[in-house]
Amino acid sequence: MDRSWISNPDRLSAEYENGVREFVTFVRGSLDVQGLTKCPCNRCMNREVHHIDSVRYHLLIYGFLKDYIHWTEHGEQSNPQVPLGSPIQDTPPCMNEQDEEMGEALRDAAGHAYDIGSSSDLLSDMRPPAEQARYDKLFEELHNPLYDDCMKFSALTFIVKLMNVKVLYKWSDRSFVALLKLLHEALPVGNRCPGTYYETRKLLCDVGLGYEHIDVCKHDCTLFFNEHKDDDVCPICGVSRYVRKKIPHKRLRYFPITPRLKRLYSSKHTARAMRWHKEQRLEEDGKLRHPADGEAWKKFDSLYPEFAGDPRSVRMGLASDGFNPFSHMSTSYSMWPVILIPYNLPPWLTMHRSNYLLSLLIPGPKSPGKDFDVFLRPLIEELKVLWDGVQSFDSYQQASFTLRASVIWTVSDFPAFAYLSGWSTQGKLACPICLEDTRYKSVRSKISYIGHRSFLEMSHSWRNSKEFDGRSERRAPPRNFSTADILSQLEAVGQSIPGKATTTAKRKRLPTELNWTKKSILFELPYWSTLLLRHNLDVMHIEKNVCDNILGTLLDIEGKSKDNDKAREDLKDMGIRSELWLQPHPVKGSLKPHASYVFTKDEAKLFCDYLRAVKLPDGYASNIARCVTESNKLAGMKSHDCHVLLQKLLPPGILTLLTPQLRRTLIELSQFFEQLCGRTLDVGQLTEMRRGIVIILCKLEKIFPPSFFTIMVHLCVHLPDQALLGGPVSNRWMYGPERCMGTYKGYVRNTSKPDGTIAEAYVVDEALTFFSRYIKDMDTRFDRPERNWDQPISGGDHQIHIFKDRVRLIGAHKIEILEDQREMLHWYILNNCADATVQDYLTEHEKLLQHNEADGTSIEALQKATFPLWFKQKVTFTTYI
Repeated sequence: MDRSWISNPDRLSAEYENGVREFVTFVRGSLDVQGLTKCPCNRCMNREVHHIDSVRYHLLIYGFLKDYIHWTEHGEQSNPQVPLGSPIQDTPPCMNEQDEEMGEALRDAAGHAYDIGSSSDLLSDMRPPAEQARYDKLFEELHNPLYDDCMKFSALTFIVKLMNVKVLYKWSDRSFVALLKLLHEALPVGNRCPGTYYETRKLLCDVGLGYEHIDVCKHDCTLFFNEHKDDDVCPICGVSRYVRKKIPHKRLRYFPITPRLKRLYSSKHTARAMRWHKEQRLEEDGKLRHPADGEAWKKFDSLYPEFAGDPRSVRMGLASDGFNPFSHMSTSYSMWPVILIPYNLPPWLTMHRSNYLLSLLIPGPKSPGKDFDVFLRPLIEELKVLWDGVQSFDSYQQASFTLRASVIWTVSDFPAFAYLSGWSTQGKLACPICLEDTRYKSVRSKISYIGHRSFLEMSHSWRNSKEFDGRSERRAPPRNFSTADILSQLEAVGQSIPGKATTTAKRKRLPTELNWTKKSILFELPYWSTLLLRHNLDVMHIEKNVCDNILGTLLDIEGKSKDNDKAREDLKDMGIRSELWLQPHPVKGSLKPHASYVFTKDEAKLFCDYLRAVKLPDGYASNIARCVTESNKLAGMKSHDCHVLLQKLLPPGILTLLTPQLRRTLIELSQFFEQLCGRTLDVGQLTEMRRGIVIILCKLEKIFPPSFFTIMVHLCVHLPDQALLGGPVSNRWMYGPERCMGTYKGYVRNTSKPDGTIAEAYVVDEALTFFSRYIKDMDTRFDRPERNWDQPISGGDHQIHIFKDRVRLIGAHKIEILEDQREMLHWYILNNCADATVQDYLTEHEKLLQHNEADGTSIEALQKATFPLWFKQKVTFTTYI
């Protein structure tokens, strides 16, 4: 009886499955009355007793004991005739621990194509032949050593680790190819090291989940998908599908999400984390730390208890934005990925790039615009299936289950908000929350979104003041539109014809349609109309625009300042702030008086010198000083630069500048964003912020001209409400997706086909990310230490942890004498040290000062001045004793 199948690392192969069936058939004759027997899997090792069906399941999951050739524990004679093909003689020399890890990774990647019911047979034939052939090839590479008599590496393990090093340290493709050629020549003849980068990528692509090509009409009218997959012309505009010889005009790359969600549960490294939101999340009344703490998530659970009852049901956010895949920005090109973010994971994993699921790659060169729904069609069809559920396997519980998934909201910048929601974010009714109740005022050459006094209670004194816009405010606050109201408005929206063909007449929007341009395709999802928060306002872009408005006006930056001649004429038209009106001048025609909200030249120099001199912790922010120009202006600020500047740098920078009223208001606005962006939000505080931001905006209306109040400034008033519904903004802003798009941009190697190179590179990176979770003996993207992490000094006699840290300098360094700053640094470090021993010394020193009858008002200052030296002497004396 040939039992060489026991050593086969591919537990999904027909040989291994037939061997397990052979063992189960043999053992059935020696079962006890309850159908129990010893389990010879690698986990139980004949020490535990299970039902025969569970034993079969264990053997398929954990593998068969390699040394258990004679089945004596199951009734076989002690010396059966075993051929030379037994595991002892046939075990490959390279199958060490790291190869076992790779084998486990392959088995998790392949999934489980069998049922474990008591009467069912193994269903190995359920996997498509092409897919089975791919995994057979991978297991063959795992089984074969890198070269003859190699004891450390199989061919697959070597390739995975080599690619991990390439990605981790950002080797260029050319240098990697040169290394492959050198290794191929250096290793013994007949080695299995790939000679080209293409061979390496091709092997890893077999582990990836692949993608589908869907042809698109030249004018974005339709996808050649489902009932139109065999059409040669567009059913809407009649244009040919192909440029020539079956070459389509455009091609959408679609990455099915069902197998990717299944893989999250089939891997032992992610299966448990996908239940974190239900089983490990800290729940505290009045605190928001995760989207599950928000009202929107809780309302969804109450409406769909069957979905919410299983912690493995996946809730996702849909994010999208356009980016230019070329490094030279002069080329006009816009490509739009659609990314799904699973929120089952803990927050620190949710926003990790490895857990973002690319589902669509919409080709350029132009933005999809109003035809975004055309490209979402295959994703919507798959989401409908996932709502009903598909069969999957949970490696944490070692059981099959019905996997269900839903998209609970979208995340995008403001232009993409219009594409996804169907509400135009331009014009008088640009606010997608206030809808038809949007407060606006037409000023010279633009629309100003002022009128925030209408959000105040009707009895507020500011409603009667004419200092804001020259009139009193009698309008009630904007209504909270329900889902029924929105659906009623959408019924009045006419049917629009998709596509950008010149023959397609542009439909004129009727007044009854308000700003609605279409009914979003997302409403086809059975649950979409019941969601409390369907589309998120992106705090990242709102914060950047608000910061640009403030700094552009304060520093009078050309093109960004909201204080121009037309803004002064607006003030005159409204009859307010006459001291700021344009004054006639005999030579220049008109003269613009200096406003309190604009820095003087000396103030601008002080503020910019402050930004040049500021020092921030490594990794906290970019070098803000590079944004300061010689003319004391700011230029080239990125979104995160504005985030840090508005929240951290602006308040101390204006403490001695501007008028007290303006300074106080800007600091309040800065504190508003800082509290809003916290990791943990307090419900009571958010309720206060909801009214506080209205007061702040009203104060700003009394100071800045109407042109300052763009739609992005107005949207601040809705951010606390969305935080109450969706939880912390860190899970609902575009920082993560934007970084992900930067990664996709780095994938481009062939500039003539950017979408194709991104798709191919993503599949390889996806496979490598999966394998990286199983690598233990080298750095990967999951366990690589931070560059500014100082490894503690092991051993030694130090009991206080601040003395155990090894100082590791970053970049070029120089030695400077700190002088007076040294004592300040010593005090800061010791006073903020969480070590209990240091705190005891602080308490002892304070009591000593009080015992010496020092002036009570100066004890704090005296301790700050004397404690560092006293502590040094105390510790030194104690050490020598």
